[in-house]
Amino acid sequence: MESRINVLVIDDDKELCELLHEYLEPEGFLVETVNDPQSGLKKALSGEYSLVVLDVMMHGMNGFDLLRNLRITSQVPVLMLTARGEDTDRILGLEMGADDYMPKPFNPRELLARINAIQRRTQSNETPSPDKKSRLQRDDIVLDMGARTVRQGESTVKLTAVEFLLLYELLNSAGQVLTREELTQKVLNRELDIFDRSIDVHVSSLRKKLGHQVDGRERIRTIRSVGYLYTLSQEEL
Repeated sequence: MESRINVLVIDDDKELCELLHEYLEPEGFLVETVNDPQSGLKKALSGEYSLVVLDVMMHGMNGFDLLRNLRITSQVPVLMLTARGEDTDRILGLEMGADDYMPKPFNPRELLARINAIQRRTQSNETPSPDKKSRLQRDDIVLDMGARTVRQGESTVKLTAVEFLLLYELLNSAGQVLTREELTQKVLNRELDIFDRSIDVHVSSLRKKLGHQVDGRERIRTIRSVGYLYTLSQEEL
């Protein structure tokens, strides 16, 4: 029992909470469900959970407001559930620091796969593989894998766990194109779905935080219909 992963489900849909509890418990998770968002936020901030499954549409406090308050002090992984099919909801959640999202209704096996992918990513963050470089420096950016920090010049850049891994992959392959499929697999630990724009949203958020290169160059370039690359100076080409 000690090795089981604690999952907190925050959703005012009691029937869905019961279904998630019944489905995830046999898969090796310890699941606690909360129907009140205020109580859910307090529990999410306790540090007792490895992952939070958070619904967007709730009474009293919506999932976005809860996530915003949670991210002030906690980087616990969050998987958001949205009943709306609108991309704006999914994009907003990811930009605010959610690790992933699932539209309702969803296949329970797909939800399990997303949770497992987040857990694999979290574990790799805690124990970096030997093949990963401990420190990367490119232009004004210094990424320290051991300390889990990113500095831009004299300033520390606050990144989500996903953005940190994304920047690592881009810096480690600077000057080379990484496809959306490659980045989704390496950063999100899952296959790219045809309608999945998650990696694009994370890249967009990373761009906003890092800005352009000091010489005005675009830092992360989009290669249309392929993927992204971290640009090099003319001297490095």
